[in-house]
Amino acid sequence: MSFCSALLLLLVGGSVGSAVSAQPPLKPGRKYTTVERFSPERLAAVHAARMQFARERKPGPPIGVYQDFPAVLHVHAEDAPHTLGKRAEVLAAAKQTGIRVVMLSDHGGPQPATWHGLRDGVLFLAGAENGGKHELIYPSPAPGVRFHSHPEGELNASAEGWDGMEIYNRHADAEDDTDLIAYLKTAASSPAQLQALAQIFKQFPDEAFGAGCDYWPEIFARWDSITSTRPFTGIAANDAHQNQVLDGGKLVLDPYPVAFRNVVTHILARELTEESVIASLRAGRAYVSHDWLCDPAGFYFIATNNLGVYEMGDAIPLAGTTRLVLRSPIAANWKIFYEGKVVFEQKGALLSYVAAAPGSYRAEAWLEVDGEQRPWIYTNAIRTEKPDYSKVGLPNQTLDPGIGVEKDIEYTAGAAEDAEKHKLDIYKKEGLAANAPVLFFVHGGAWRSGDRKQYPFFGNLFTKSGYIVVVPSYRLSPKVKHPGHIEDVAAAFAWTVKNIAARGGDPARIVVAGHSAGGHLVALLATNPQWLATYGLDARNIRAVLALSGVYNLTALEGSTNSAVFGSDPDVLRGASALKQIRSGLPPFLVTYCQWDYATLPQQAVEFHDALKSAGLRSELVYIPGESHITEMTNITKPTDALARTMQNFLEGLQ
Repeated sequence: MSFCSALLLLLVGGSVGSAVSAQPPLKPGRKYTTVERFSPERLAAVHAARMQFARERKPGPPIGVYQDFPAVLHVHAEDAPHTLGKRAEVLAAAKQTGIRVVMLSDHGGPQPATWHGLRDGVLFLAGAENGGKHELIYPSPAPGVRFHSHPEGELNASAEGWDGMEIYNRHADAEDDTDLIAYLKTAASSPAQLQALAQIFKQFPDEAFGAGCDYWPEIFARWDSITSTRPFTGIAANDAHQNQVLDGGKLVLDPYPVAFRNVVTHILARELTEESVIASLRAGRAYVSHDWLCDPAGFYFIATNNLGVYEMGDAIPLAGTTRLVLRSPIAANWKIFYEGKVVFEQKGALLSYVAAAPGSYRAEAWLEVDGEQRPWIYTNAIRTEKPDYSKVGLPNQTLDPGIGVEKDIEYTAGAAEDAEKHKLDIYKKEGLAANAPVLFFVHGGAWRSGDRKQYPFFGNLFTKSGYIVVVPSYRLSPKVKHPGHIEDVAAAFAWTVKNIAARGGDPARIVVAGHSAGGHLVALLATNPQWLATYGLDARNIRAVLALSGVYNLTALEGSTNSAVFGSDPDVLRGASALKQIRSGLPPFLVTYCQWDYATLPQQAVEFHDALKSAGLRSELVYIPGESHITEMTNITKPTDALARTMQNFLEGLQ
C-alpha cells in the first residue's frame, strides 16, 4: 500500500491497520513530523529551497561510457480495479518529467496488453508485482531481474534468488506516518479541512507528496549486510497508481508526473534498449534520487586510479592510489559508507576519498531544506578488490622465432641528452616479401612517460600479420612541452617514409597507430598539416590512422594538469587538438575507447568520430568492453583480445 492508498481508504471511510498506533520517533535528518511539514509555511520554505537549488545547479561534463537514463520502477497502469491511471497517461507523464525508462509492474502480470519496447522515445519494460512473494520481477529479456519488494515487511528474509531490493518505497513511509493518517482522517470528515488539503496539493504538489519521504536505517542496514558479501542492486519503487482524487475527480493527489519526480532510479546504460537496461540493473549500474528536490543530472560516483575510471556496479583493482570521486550539480552533505559504516563525511560539490581496503563502498547525498536534512541521492556500490598483477603487467616480451628487431636507429639529430629519445626500433618477419605494409606505432604515457623499449610485444603481434612495425621514442615532459612531442613523431614518420623501402616496406602503405597520448599524436600528425609539411609530406602519405583511447580536443581540458604539457594559450590548444583540424582529404580512421577508460576519453572518441563523419571522411568507432585504459594494451596479445581483433580487421580492410 502506498501513501496515497492509505489516503484513499481514509477519504472513503475505510481504515488502515496502523492508524491508531503511536507515532514512531522521527527518522534521521528530521526536525518536523509529516503533519508539521504539511503546514503552508513549511511547504513554502521547501519550495523556496528547491528553487534555490535550481538556480545554483552547475552540471558538469559527462564522463565514462554510460548514459544516465532516468527510470521509474514499480509503476501500475490498467492492471487492477484500484489502479485508475492509463498507460497513455504514463507515457505523457514520462515525457513531461524527462523519464526515459518506465518499468511497469502489473499485479500478477505481466498482462498481455502491457506495453514494452520504445514508444515516442520512452522505453517500456513489462513486469509484475507479486505482493504475496514481496516480488518485483521483469522476466524479459531472459533471464530478467528479480527484486525484493516492500522489504520493510520482511527485513530478515533470505537474499537468495534476488538480484537486488527496493531501498526506497513510499509504502514504508505511509505505514510510518501515523500522525498523517490521523490528520487525514480528521480532514476527510471536514469539508473546510478537505478543501484546505486540496489547496495544499494544488499549490505545492511536489512538496506535499514529498512531505512523507523518509530514510529507513533498517532497510539500508539490510542492504549493506548483503552488499558486503556480493553485488545486490538497490532501486527505488514509485508504486505509482494515479488513483487518489478529490472534489469529484477535479483534483488528483498522486498524478503520475508528481510520483515520477518524487523518486527516480537513474540507470547507467550504454544504450536505450531492454537488454542494456536489464544488464545495467543486474550489475548495479544505477543510483536513486529524489529528483523533486533537485535535478541530479551531471552527478557521478566513480573510482579512479592508474588503470582507468570505474563506475557503480564495477569492481576496481586497488592498483596504486585508488580514489572515490563524487560530483554533484550543487553542494550536498555527502557520506561515504564502507561495508555499511560511515567512513567519510563532507559538504561540497566535488570531493574524493582514498579507498585503501577491499570491500563495498557506497555514498549518500543529503540536502539542507527548511532546517532539516533531507536525503537526496543514494548510490549503488563500487567494489574494490586486491589487484591481480598478472592482468596488468606487460605481456611476454620475447619475440617469436623468425621475427627480428633492428634497434636504436637514430631518426633525427638533436641535443646529446635527447639522443636516446630520438631513436626507433623496427620489427620484421623473416622472409617477408618486398613492399610490405608498415605499421608506425606511437606509445602512450600522458606525454610524460613511456618508451619504445616497452613494446616488443606489440611489434611481435603485428609482424605476424604481415606488417613491418616501427616504434619510435620521443622526448617527454616535463623536459619538453608541446610541440616537442609532435615534432619528434613527425621526424620519426618522415624518416620512415624515406628509409622503410630499404628495409622491405612500402612507403605508400604506412599506417600510423597510437595509444593514449600516442593516439593524440598520430591523430594530430594526420590532421594538422604543419608538422608533416616541414618534411615535404602531408596526410596523403598516411594510409590510415588507428587512434586508441586518445585525446583529440585539448581545448576541453583547459585548466587540467595537462596545462603543464600544453600551456594555456587558446590558439596553441586549438592547434594541438585534432578535432579542431579536421578537413577534407584525410585518411581513414579507426577510433576506439574502452569500458574503464580515463575520464572524458569516451566522450572525446565519440565527438572526434562524429566530426570525421560529418566532414565526409571514413571513420569507424569501436567500444572495447571489459578493459581498462591500461589493460586494453597489456592484454592485446591474448588470442581472443577484442582490441587486437578490431585493429586487425580494420587493417585487413585497407588491403
